[in-house]
Amino acid sequence: MPKHYRPPGKKKEGNAAKYITRTKAVHYLQVNLSTFRRLCILKGVFPRDPKKKVEGNHKTYYHMKDIMFLAHEQLLEKFRGIRAYERKVKKAKAKKNRELAQRLLSRKPSYTLDHLIKERYPKFIDALRDLDDCLTMVHLFAALPAVESEKIQVKRIHNCRRLSHEWQAYISRTHSLRKTFISVKGIYYQAEVEGQKITWLTPHALQQVLTDDVDFNVMLTFLEFYETLLGFVNFQLYHSIKVKYPPVLDPRLEALAAELYALTRYVSSNSGTQSSETQIASSNGPEQIEAGKVNTKSDESDLRLAQLQHQLPSNEPGALMHLIEDAAAEDDDDKDTKECKTLFKNLKFFFSREVPRESLLFIIPAFGGAVSWEGDGSPFNESDEGITHQIVDRPTQGHMFLSREYVQPQWVFDCVNARIILPTEGYLVGRVPPPHLSPFVDNEAEGYIPEYAETIKRLQAAARKEVLPMPGADGENLDDPRSLLAEGIIDRTQAIEAAEKKKQMSILEKQYHDELEMELKGIPYSASISNKNSQNSAEDAEPKEEAIVDADQIENDARNLSKSVMSREKRKLYEAMQIGKDRKKAKVNLLKERKKKAKEGNKHK
Repeated sequence: MPKHYRPPGKKKEGNAAKYITRTKAVHYLQVNLSTFRRLCILKGVFPRDPKKKVEGNHKTYYHMKDIMFLAHEQLLEKFRGIRAYERKVKKAKAKKNRELAQRLLSRKPSYTLDHLIKERYPKFIDALRDLDDCLTMVHLFAALPAVESEKIQVKRIHNCRRLSHEWQAYISRTHSLRKTFISVKGIYYQAEVEGQKITWLTPHALQQVLTDDVDFNVMLTFLEFYETLLGFVNFQLYHSIKVKYPPVLDPRLEALAAELYALTRYVSSNSGTQSSETQIASSNGPEQIEAGKVNTKSDESDLRLAQLQHQLPSNEPGALMHLIEDAAAEDDDDKDTKECKTLFKNLKFFFSREVPRESLLFIIPAFGGAVSWEGDGSPFNESDEGITHQIVDRPTQGHMFLSREYVQPQWVFDCVNARIILPTEGYLVGRVPPPHLSPFVDNEAEGYIPEYAETIKRLQAAARKEVLPMPGADGENLDDPRSLLAEGIIDRTQAIEAAEKKKQMSILEKQYHDELEMELKGIPYSASISNKNSQNSAEDAEPKEEAIVDADQIENDARNLSKSVMSREKRKLYEAMQIGKDRKKAKVNLLKERKKKAKEGNKHK
């Protein structure tokens, strides 16, 4: 009898009833494999790994509830209809019936994924938590070339570019950007939106080459869902700051490939004015509208008076409203937002033509700076006297203005991560800049703090007028030689000397208290001296060196004691953790040795 024999007529039980193989699922849904894969991606259904694989370890299993979930999806009928439509078009072309083929091509069936967004993300916060991969995919396709053979259309690339610029314009307007890092893969960004930290990766502004080992059909299916998701998220975020969506851009800037700058101008000029006015007009009745017309003259006089008082430009619509809203928004901002908003305040940046413009156009306005570039559509020219910093990425600079600083692009990224304006001496044109440190790495947890990270810490403390403690020691443990020895701040000889001094101080303190007690009791001074001499002679006979408890020995004893009561599974897990710690320690030691050798080499030079 076979191992998994089931008599005829008996119902399936256990894993055989809970899980189904992919081949059976495809037959059950009556679709081909590519349509099944596409449907699983859109619905968020993934393969499962059951403990007992009934039909073998080499097959892919799905939960039966997920397959029933797919069977009732309305997209399934849409995909079947699209497949039948493609067969009709193919048949008409084979029969050389051009009129029928053209008529069919003009009536191509379509579908939307709006109901899937509402189904998978019931709350807006759920969509924000799942936005990391979405942003990375959209930014990737925004930089790819259009290839018809891989079904990457120009329209889709333009849509990805538009969505990515809308997201960046919102982040820049609300000053939500927190971290950024330049790596070999691209530029990492991290923003905080409604309490959620969102991290994404954008490729460098270089010519992208498509490889053959990537299945673009699967990636395009993910992109189809992510485009809809990001459109919904952008719509909600723009309405949260009272900006109309989708935005209407300046056609001149859009033709000059300055979409991000045009979006930033649109968001900053329309936030809080247009939508609030439309909401008031829609909510008020006709009586209130007529009353508003009566009060128009008084409102205009108040606005003129406010413009004279605050010296507001009269040609800027809603300038007084902007001031009121900005003052109210500053009170609602948290500490990080206030810090990011004023980092590059009152600073004007100008980009040379070799600088990666899009990343800096996104970062600098997010931290309160004004930007311009070399070319058409720029807000101000290179000869503007108000420019404080010019970003240059070339070995030499010909004509230089004395009223501004010429720095490399890395200076902007390091200032953003440090949250202070760093000195520009190390980032001048033609110099090798300092190491670009990642803000996503916790140096103290890794056990190795780079030298430039310590320099940035000192600069941050100086900017905040703080006093840094001694590295590796707290204020409570400064007098304890055992803790200093365990931390590696002092060696064993110094620890022994410190312990002896501490012992002598304790003896003197005890002697002082004893003399006070004897004086209160009325004991004569000669008797007390004889007793002290006898005690001191007995103590001198003992060895002077106090045995300092070995911290390593105590740790080893505690480790062995805890391992003896562990189960085998926990002991193996503990040993694997210790191996990881040892590898990390070896890596830190290697970095310290390299640093030491580099310093010695610089000294010999």
